[in-house]
Amino acid sequence: MKNPIIAVVAFDGISPFHLSVPCLVFGADRTKLGLPRFDFRVCAMEEGPIHTDAGLSIVVPHDLSALDEADIVIIPSWKDLEAPLPAPFKEALLRAHRRGVLIVGLCLGTFAIAGAGLLAGREATTHWAYTGQLQKLHPDITIDADVLYVDDGDIITSAGVAAGLDCCLHIVRARYGAEAALRLARHVVLSPHRQGGQAQYIERPLAPTPKADRFAKALDEVRASLGEAHSLDSVAEAAGLTRRTFTRRFQKTTGTSFGDWLADQRVALAQRLLEQTDNSMDMVAFEAGFGSATSLRQHFAARLKTSPKQYRREFSRNTQTPGGLSLL
Repeated sequence: MKNPIIAVVAFDGISPFHLSVPCLVFGADRTKLGLPRFDFRVCAMEEGPIHTDAGLSIVVPHDLSALDEADIVIIPSWKDLEAPLPAPFKEALLRAHRRGVLIVGLCLGTFAIAGAGLLAGREATTHWAYTGQLQKLHPDITIDADVLYVDDGDIITSAGVAAGLDCCLHIVRARYGAEAALRLARHVVLSPHRQGGQAQYIERPLAPTPKADRFAKALDEVRASLGEAHSLDSVAEAAGLTRRTFTRRFQKTTGTSFGDWLADQRVALAQRLLEQTDNSMDMVAFEAGFGSATSLRQHFAARLKTSPKQYRREFSRNTQTPGGLSLL
């Protein structure tokens, strides 16, 4: 079985930071983390070294022919947003898309995919500061400016630079499972952002501070016992805070409410159980703290826009599915 080929498109004037995002996730040997050894190729339209916006020059080893062999094509950014896409690049993208290749646009890379005509009638996102410009240039695109990334099957687009990392981790999760994505996230010191089906939600990290030890410990205890009952009052008491102070600190620290955070934690645990075990839906619901399979289904529908049964069918390690493993 050949190693998956990932082609990343660089160009003259690219930001090294944008280029580093797919390099970080796919460019290094991650076999010890349970991932395959990717055949990682950086390619460019220009011949010779390309210049970055940071004053560095990069020798790019591949040309656009790499797109003709790739399993995944990643465009980490783009320039000249309103200019027509260079014909050779547009043709290479269209050929890749016809072959069923996964096309990924990180941040302003969405503009390149749109310029090739591949987003017409589809949903996409990009950096929040450029969503208006994208909509003006391509009014036939449904733009969601409130999410970190949009997975539309064979095309995935993301918001800003940091969201590009979340997007790449989502690709790892979708194809190689939650545990591989978690190990990779820990290895590169990232928060593991999760997505199921077409819905995306964030597992928000907690910012540790010297004064937050008891607060963080209380939340760690919740995460370690998600199958048990946890009320706002009981967790606030464990943190040594009043309900009001705990709520205010929790919102400031995580950007969400305790109830939404707890539900997200439980959904994430249910995802792992559905992927890694053959437990019944009732048992998964019980272990994840939902109490019943009905409640589990309601939370999956609300957060992931899918059902637990469908999620298991797509992502379980015990089944071969076309949706999540097509590039293995």
